[in-house]
Amino acid sequence: MNIAKNNNLEKGFSLPLMEAFQSVQGEGFFSGISSYFLRIGGCDVGCHWCDVKESWDPNLHPLTEVDKIVDDIKKYSIKIVVITGGEPLMWNLEYLCKKLRDLNLKIHLETSGAYNLSGEFDWICLSPKKNLKPLNEVQLIADELKVIISNKNDFKWAIDQSNKVNSDCKLYLQPEWSKKELVLPKIIDFVSKNQNWRISLQTHKYMNLP
Repeated sequence: MNIAKNNNLEKGFSLPLMEAFQSVQGEGFFSGISSYFLRIGGCDVGCHWCDVKESWDPNLHPLTEVDKIVDDIKKYSIKIVVITGGEPLMWNLEYLCKKLRDLNLKIHLETSGAYNLSGEFDWICLSPKKNLKPLNEVQLIADELKVIISNKNDFKWAIDQSNKVNSDCKLYLQPEWSKKELVLPKIIDFVSKNQNWRISLQTHKYMNLP
């Protein structure tokens, strides 16, 4: 990734914003709750099944001032802002989180955990990837572990990752969308035998929401 050196980017005053929108959280613990999403461009994890590959190259997304991002959020009646990507922890999120905190908003992060943590969050959803494994510092404070299941080997990966998060972390298995008919029965069987795990479905896709 060769995004140009930029002082505001390094300080977190600007971010490569792919899109910002109000919708309903479709996955995990907060599924079904109205939220405002900030999708930050840039990711080098490279999951072959990623459904937002257009987010990978940060150069495709305009550097947007965080103050402008926050001003746009003020137009909406929301309580939760979800920072997602791409991989948002590639960037400095300290200033964004401060500005959102000033508005008394709950701040949720969706991350692979492959980069150092910046910012302060009310909820961290860790979705670890084999291509670029998560850092221990993120694993230890994650509120939610969401493992994508694409094949039978992913169950072993899920168990391994569950042993690295804290005891209060919620555990979710989510079928990879293009293989959901194939893997969902296997997930149901796994959860029935391992009751500390839950199933996450991408309900926003069923509802035709972004």
